[in-house]
Amino acid sequence: MAVGDDQRTGRDEVSDIEAVMSVTNTDVDEALHAVRDNADAIFTWDYTKGARPKLERLYEKSKISMWNARTDLAWDTDVDQEKVVADNNFAAQSLLGGNADVSGTPLALWGDKEWLEFGIESQNWTLSQFLHGEQGALVCTAKIVESVPWIDAKYYAATQVMDEARHVEVFARYLDEKLSGHYPINAHLKLLLDDIISDSRWDMTYLGMQIMVEGLALAAFGFISQLSTEPLLKQLLRYIMNDEARHVAFGVLSLSDYYAELSDAEMKERQEFAFEAAVRMRDRFLQQEVFERMGISPAIAAPLVQQAPERLMFQSMLFSRIVPNCRRLGLLDANGGWLRERFVELGVIGFEHWEDPEHEAMFALAEGAGDQQ
Repeated sequence: MAVGDDQRTGRDEVSDIEAVMSVTNTDVDEALHAVRDNADAIFTWDYTKGARPKLERLYEKSKISMWNARTDLAWDTDVDQEKVVADNNFAAQSLLGGNADVSGTPLALWGDKEWLEFGIESQNWTLSQFLHGEQGALVCTAKIVESVPWIDAKYYAATQVMDEARHVEVFARYLDEKLSGHYPINAHLKLLLDDIISDSRWDMTYLGMQIMVEGLALAAFGFISQLSTEPLLKQLLRYIMNDEARHVAFGVLSLSDYYAELSDAEMKERQEFAFEAAVRMRDRFLQQEVFERMGISPAIAAPLVQQAPERLMFQSMLFSRIVPNCRRLGLLDANGGWLRERFVELGVIGFEHWEDPEHEAMFALAEGAGDQQ
């Protein structure tokens, strides 16, 4: 079966550019977006704290890891966006890696002015999608507080709600005060968040947000932090990444025992959900909204982005946190390795045993081997 030939993606081929481009945001001017939350609100009368020691240790760590978005960041830092984009070659990094053949396309007529403008728009777009994704995490984690049946998980999830509120606050302020424009939510990201919120099963909220969306965000933040020379952006991403490492560990620890008890059919549903989430997250990085604002048809530009070697490497790197955690949860090899095969075809299975020191430190902490302050 071709990687995209299933009922979830609705495509015969997962990289079909026409199918990818057909997904658009049909209401870019809406200020409010309602999604029906089908989950039950679960009360537990078992208040035994520490019944799940690993979650309790993460909860204790979260208490001393809070930071104030208004006072702990150097908001008086002057940010010259044009200089930042030029110094970091943001246009090339965010699009084609600088080596794509654009001859015969409108991009061939672009000079330094247009590429600088594209880099600025691309940075605005990227931070806007981070902002929307963090609000998705805020809403989803509030749903976890409501729907998860364990008190230790409710305690920790409540601290993550506060973390996500800070992240939304930070990205909104950075966009408003330091950059030069907002973008509406990308259509692929919007559909994924809708799917996560509307699913009635509490573990699907964990899988979609804690494992998939937060895992990709952690990798993306690290990638941009390494490339950027802008000190305020690097500082705020460092704070957020410290939070995100705990959040992803929270998802893995909460789901590990639960998934070990699921049937093959139930695991297949989780594998398919993870695959669909991976495809949607990959597709959103084609930045079709930026091309439209620059007056370039996404149908012309997207294939160039899709084929650029550096771009493909960047996209695959974004899965460096997701694939190892799918392995930890048993999702890669359940049902004859169904998800493993799909990750092979997506070109991301090489990260199966990838280890990130900060991420691993959170697992060590949960095991009782980390910082107990």
